[in-house]
Amino acid sequence: MPWTRINESELLNRDRNAEGRRLKYTEAIREALYQAMKLDDRVFVMGQGINDKTGMFGATTDLWKEFGEKRVFETPLSEAGLTGIAVGAAAAGMRPFYCHNRPDFLMLAMDQLVNHASKMNFMSNGKSPIPMVIWATTGMGWGSAAQHSQALHGLFMHVPGLKMVMPTNPFDAKGLVLSAIADNNPVLIFEHRRVFNQIGLVPEEPYYVPIGKAKILKEGSDVTLLAVSHMVIEAEKIMDELESRGVSAELIDVRSLKPLDTETILNSVRKTGRVVIADTGWKTGGVSAEISAMIAENAGMSLKSNIIRVAATDVPTPASYVLEEAFYRNSQEIKEAVLKSVGL
Repeated sequence: MPWTRINESELLNRDRNAEGRRLKYTEAIREALYQAMKLDDRVFVMGQGINDKTGMFGATTDLWKEFGEKRVFETPLSEAGLTGIAVGAAAAGMRPFYCHNRPDFLMLAMDQLVNHASKMNFMSNGKSPIPMVIWATTGMGWGSAAQHSQALHGLFMHVPGLKMVMPTNPFDAKGLVLSAIADNNPVLIFEHRRVFNQIGLVPEEPYYVPIGKAKILKEGSDVTLLAVSHMVIEAEKIMDELESRGVSAELIDVRSLKPLDTETILNSVRKTGRVVIADTGWKTGGVSAEISAMIAENAGMSLKSNIIRVAATDVPTPASYVLEEAFYRNSQEIKEAVLKSVGL
């Protein structure tokens, strides 16, 4: 697939200067799907609600009108069976993009994902690649409660053979969707609803953002702030205030959880000597725990203070709006963690 290489730092500078073409987050995803299907007849999109008027928050709106219902089609409520169909189609040479609505429902397809999709390439000595993508949304604000708004990315980070990304801005959303579709391995794309209103620079031509590469959003010297998904947006809210208090924070959008960009993370930690990790998932056994362990093993002697984690409390997600607001972490808590890290 002929993706275009694009210099991200150049685009970020253009973005800050408000130059270029700007799209909403979900518009960027839709454009990626449209271009992937135009470039490769093997690509098809399946899922529940993808042909509704809302089109999965706008990510799949009217794609069926462009490509027909043989390539963009609704699926029944049978997650295990339909994931199996996607795995089989990928094994046969197709490139399915399965909109799974919510990561919670992936629990019904764990056998297909963990025992089949993730292992077939390895067990066949590379002769049976599984080029499929599963896209799912999670997050807060709808009162979806304990069974419909879980952040389960830490669970899937544990499984060898799966790749996983969590974009935060429209540029990365389009580039990572195209990279995921072009990849010969199963890729999970987890979205947070709170990122869907982001508007940013998105080049019109197809391009890819490399899976396995983090993005340094702001360079700093006092503390490394590693943020995942919606926590990137929360962290950006406090950067000016930290600067005004004399704290130089290096903000990194992790964006690729598997593979993890250990090189970028460790280089930053060795420079600053302090680390705050902000994640949307639970603290125990989650993404923040894995990143903490990786840092301690590889750059522990560089640390000037303890690693601090800002992550969800180890309780099921509440449905009440008031309790939900208390459950999810925010910019204030990230700020307090950073100030504590530098001794303020």
